[in-house]
Amino acid sequence: MLDKLRAVALRYEELCAKAERPELYADPKAAARLLREKNDLQPIVEAYQAYGAACRDMDEARELMADPEMKELCQETFHQAKARKEELHRHLQLLLLPKDPNDGKNVIVEIRGGVGGEESALFAQDLYRMYAMYAARMGWQVKLMNYSDTELGGVKEADFLIEGQGAWSRLKYESGVHRVQRVPQTESGGRVHTSTATVAVLPEMEEVDVHLDPNDIEMQVYRASGAGGQHVNKTSSAVRLIHKPTGIVVACQEERSQVQNREKCMVMLASKLYQIEQERIEGEHDQRRRSQVGTGMRNERIRTYNFPQGRVTDHRIGLTLYKLDQVMNGQLDELIDALATADQTEKLKNAQETF
Repeated sequence: MLDKLRAVALRYEELCAKAERPELYADPKAAARLLREKNDLQPIVEAYQAYGAACRDMDEARELMADPEMKELCQETFHQAKARKEELHRHLQLLLLPKDPNDGKNVIVEIRGGVGGEESALFAQDLYRMYAMYAARMGWQVKLMNYSDTELGGVKEADFLIEGQGAWSRLKYESGVHRVQRVPQTESGGRVHTSTATVAVLPEMEEVDVHLDPNDIEMQVYRASGAGGQHVNKTSSAVRLIHKPTGIVVACQEERSQVQNREKCMVMLASKLYQIEQERIEGEHDQRRRSQVGTGMRNERIRTYNFPQGRVTDHRIGLTLYKLDQVMNGQLDELIDALATADQTEKLKNAQETF
């Protein structure tokens, strides 16, 4: 690990020197890349410097302990420096872990009713509300792309874009099967039913990020309908794209023009194709991690929302919170923080051999 840290420190010094040269800023894109790399390395270098200071404090205290009059005072200094060194060692290991290249991206969220008929659609609507409220708490924007509701106000399917710094880094753990246990509105006997809804979270990808051959895409247009689409249902402005090699279908009807809806569909399609490729790579190279926090594949039951008991249980990490009302109102940070910590811990275990 120390060899890696020394290399990082040298690279950081090199970037600092380049950043002081006026000619760098003649190329704004190159300057932006350099400054971004410099800013990414800065916390690692600062922690490395603090680690070195803690090591020096330990050495100095150890030498002074040879003096009987200084021994007691220096022992305390030594143990404080040792504790600081150990804490910084673990922090540096985390900082050196490979970063998810998509952490800064926006996300596309897809919610579908699952098992349970109308109750599953009502639960899907509750999930849509939950994520919209969480986005509002985080200062993110929610843009609806495709929405199909039921007569009782449930959601057959809802596709929406969440724009904001760190959206993927926080929401990437939400993909999978969400299970609800409660008395449905449609149940007259008061019996608790179990239903499900699926959530897929994809990093927003542009067409340039994923190769899309126009010959592989079939475009269909139709009249928009349902919530949010009433303003365009007299014209065929809604767009459906079919990716013929994979059979993936995406649709958007929330914009006023066919062109705008097609643009959003292309982003959705690129994001889906990227996710398929990532899951293939993870399936080949990272099976152990997939069994822990999970990749968010749709066949994984990740969480149960039990209304009679007022609890939420995340099955991947065995966490149960008796805060159902708060969670359904968008207070997801405690769940997401625990998932992120578990993910980091597992990555750290896998990386120990390289340190």
